[in-house]
Amino acid sequence: MVNVTKLFCGEDQPADHLRYGHGHGAPRAASERRPIVVWNITRTCNLRCVHCYSDSYAQKYPGELTGEQARAVIDDVTRFGVPALLFSGGEPLVRPDLPDLMRYARSKQLRLTLSTNGTLIDEVTARILHEIGLSYVGISLDGIGETNDQFRGVKGAFDAAVRAMRNCRAVGQKVGLRLTLTKRNCADLHQIFDFIEAEGVQRACFYHLVYSGRGSTADELSPAEVRRAVNIILERTMDFHMRGLDKEILTVDHHADNAYIYLKLRQLNPARAEQVYQWMKWNGGGANSSGIGISNIDTQGNVHPDQFWQTATLGNVKERPFSEIWSDNSIPLLAQLRNRLPLLKGRCGACRFKDICGGSFRVRALQVHGDPWASDPACYLTDEEIGVTTPAAAVAE
Repeated sequence: MVNVTKLFCGEDQPADHLRYGHGHGAPRAASERRPIVVWNITRTCNLRCVHCYSDSYAQKYPGELTGEQARAVIDDVTRFGVPALLFSGGEPLVRPDLPDLMRYARSKQLRLTLSTNGTLIDEVTARILHEIGLSYVGISLDGIGETNDQFRGVKGAFDAAVRAMRNCRAVGQKVGLRLTLTKRNCADLHQIFDFIEAEGVQRACFYHLVYSGRGSTADELSPAEVRRAVNIILERTMDFHMRGLDKEILTVDHHADNAYIYLKLRQLNPARAEQVYQWMKWNGGGANSSGIGISNIDTQGNVHPDQFWQTATLGNVKERPFSEIWSDNSIPLLAQLRNRLPLLKGRCGACRFKDICGGSFRVRALQVHGDPWASDPACYLTDEEIGVTTPAAAVAE
């Protein structure tokens, strides 16, 4: 994650110690962080989103972790010291025992987040979530009105998500908006920021597309479109900051955003740009994300480097605790991810921003090139910006 509010606007944020290495409780190095666990607690979903990385439908999937197995996972990740547990799906709220599992996790003092489409959060459910003590509820909204409904594959999904946000806000539950940037919704970005302000949304995550599950390169923005979208995000986040509106705005799954923000700051405030560069360097971008700072447990108990890389299985919690799997550097992919910079090829290998981008998102390279160490195909920076002076075709993949 790239915290735009922190980096571009200079506004301190709650997770600064974990993300940028300063503040109480900061680890010595980003590479030493325990991972946030994204847990796909069920694959079943009541919507049919066009970009769903888990390829979920409204059906039962055999082999999902039982309640007893899920509690064993919670016990293990608590002992391991993970900073947060993010319940995802499918649609996690279709799982009947989810509230009980979340209560159990909170009894262990785990920090919890829920990632949901929001359609099942009525007033009673909102109150239950707030009473459990979730850090925040992230509700997916991929456009305004009909744009979102087409994205979600179900008419009325937008109105249901809006009701969910209002229900959460009414009981004092912190709520976040999650949007994936695609050709289908980038024209709605200004309206999305207007919506964030009008509805009192406190946090928004703008995801760059990853081509997993039903996610397709056909929906990917061109480099010019990505730059336009990121420019809007920067402009509107700064506007919130200048007007004293307490909003946390982040981009996700593309650490080239670090370099882009740095280049923007160089034009605006060179001295602060260098300070921000040091924060980014401590963070390491993609070099300290998948396989280090982020992890995934799927519905079957399989452990993956991140939630989008479910083609690579590191082990299964039904057979071996998550903590043992994640600590096992004899697993080749884990060892490579934890020292990935020397393995990067192409534009990523030659980039002058490797220390703050870290090769961005490796699974995109795998999905397009068949090689996890090739260039991230979604990089929107120019050869000149990244310091690649030879033609791209001449940079060996």
